[in-house]
Amino acid sequence: MLSSHGHQLWRQVAVTIFYGELARWWPLVSPVEEYEGEAREFLRVIVEQRPHARTALELGSGGGHNAYYFKRHFAMTLSDLSSDMLAVSRQLNPDCEHVLGDMRTLELGRTFDVVFVHDAIDYMTSETDLAASLETVYRHLAPDGLALVVPDHVKERYASATECGGSDGADGSALRFLEWSLDVAPSDTTGTVHYSFVLREADGSLRCLHEAHPFGLFSQATWLQLFERSGFNVELVEERTDDERVPRLMFLARRNAQR
Repeated sequence: MLSSHGHQLWRQVAVTIFYGELARWWPLVSPVEEYEGEAREFLRVIVEQRPHARTALELGSGGGHNAYYFKRHFAMTLSDLSSDMLAVSRQLNPDCEHVLGDMRTLELGRTFDVVFVHDAIDYMTSETDLAASLETVYRHLAPDGLALVVPDHVKERYASATECGGSDGADGSALRFLEWSLDVAPSDTTGTVHYSFVLREADGSLRCLHEAHPFGLFSQATWLQLFERSGFNVELVEERTDDERVPRLMFLARRNAQR
C-alpha cells in the first residue's frame, strides 16, 4: 500500500505528466472512435434501467471520449481533476458542462438522473478514498436515479497484461505507447501499470517519456461493502464485450431509501 507521501506524490505526477503535459496528445493515445463499442454497452445498461433519464454526471471524465457518445442521450456534466484534460474535452464536447474537481470531494449542490464513473476510479488506492468517491456519487444521484461504476480492475478478475497502441495526427505528429501492468501478490490491494511513450512532434523531433501508475485493487466483497455503507443497493452486471480480454464487472447502484 502506498504511504500518504507516496499517494500525494502520485496525484501530483499524474496531473502534471500523464494528464498534464501529455493531455494534448490524448486524442492520439486513445482515439475517440475506440470508445464507441464500450460506450454503447454502458448506455445499453443505463437506458434499460432508466429509459427516461435526461441528465448525467461523469466523474473522472478525462478527455471526454465516453461523454462524446453519452451526450446524444443526456445533458452531460463532466468533472475531472485535471484542467488540461478538461480543456481537451471542451474541444470535443463544447456542448457539455465541464467542472474541475476531485471525485472524492466534489460538491455541485445538485443531483442527476445518472452518475457514471469509469476507470478513473481505479486511482483510488485506499478504501478511504474509494469510499469518499462513492459518497460523492451518492450526494449527486437523484433519489430515483441510477449510478454505473465500471472499474478496470476488480481483484478476482485481475490479470497482468501488456498492450501497445497509438496513432498519427493530421499535422504529422504521432505517438506510440507500451502499457505494462505487473503481477500482484494475493495480499496486495494496489497494483502498478507502467507506461512508456515515444512522441513525434509535427516538426519530426522525437522524445520518450515513462511513468508508473499505481491503482487500487479491491475484492468484489470490498466493493459491495463500500457501496452498501455509502447508502446504495447494488447489482453486479457483467460487461458484454467482443474485446479479447476478461469482461469488466460493472456496479449498478441505486440509492437506498432507508438511509
